[in-house]
Amino acid sequence: MAKQYHIGLDKDDIGRYVILPGDPGRVPVIASFLDRAEKVAQNREYTTYTGYIGDTKVSVTSTGIGCPSAAIALEELVKIGADTFIRVGTAGGLQPSVDLGDLVIPTGAIREEGTTRQYIPISYPAVPDFDVTLALRDAAKRLNFKSHLGVCHCKDAFFIEGDENLPIAEENKNLWKAWERANVLATSMEDAALFVISQIRKVRVGEVLAIIGLTYKDTPIVDKKLGVEDAIKTAIEAIKILEERK
Repeated sequence: MAKQYHIGLDKDDIGRYVILPGDPGRVPVIASFLDRAEKVAQNREYTTYTGYIGDTKVSVTSTGIGCPSAAIALEELVKIGADTFIRVGTAGGLQPSVDLGDLVIPTGAIREEGTTRQYIPISYPAVPDFDVTLALRDAAKRLNFKSHLGVCHCKDAFFIEGDENLPIAEENKNLWKAWERANVLATSMEDAALFVISQIRKVRVGEVLAIIGLTYKDTPIVDKKLGVEDAIKTAIEAIKILEERK
């Protein structure tokens, strides 16, 4: 099989498990938690390292920002044999109970983005794989990290919350208030596509988010490193748990 066009990888380059950060710069950071990790490809926003957790081959591939590029990464990784994915991302909190540096493990995502509408009608839910989500929950508990499980929000536009000059500012304000009142935990930009496409393609996806800002206070980014190492460690531990439970 030829190398995939966007990610520049073939089946020999990757493991069945793939950790998915958005930022290419975060790939070598995550890879440092693996054994014998090596860079295997870099093209556009997609950088990949592959290493091992014990005897288990694990890859780390960046997806860039947003659902369109995340969808491309997932589709091409599935074509070359990967079947279990954990997104390690960052998010803005939408609830006062979700503190800076906490972890959020989504049990579903609001599809307020455009990519998945080209796959399936909006009435189809965006939900992660149950086993991967439980493994992430149990990993966070095992590592004694503060984590929250619940519904999250996925969007395409970053600079909209609190912008009073937008033509639909009032509509946006009402929507954000609705999500907060509905106990939506956090907002990010990739998970809806990963959840929906993984269900269609019959692979497993879960996600752990580090809360780096408080969107409900109009501060979507306070510190881009808050909780990120905890999220990485949780993903690594979750892969170990998944292997234990095979």
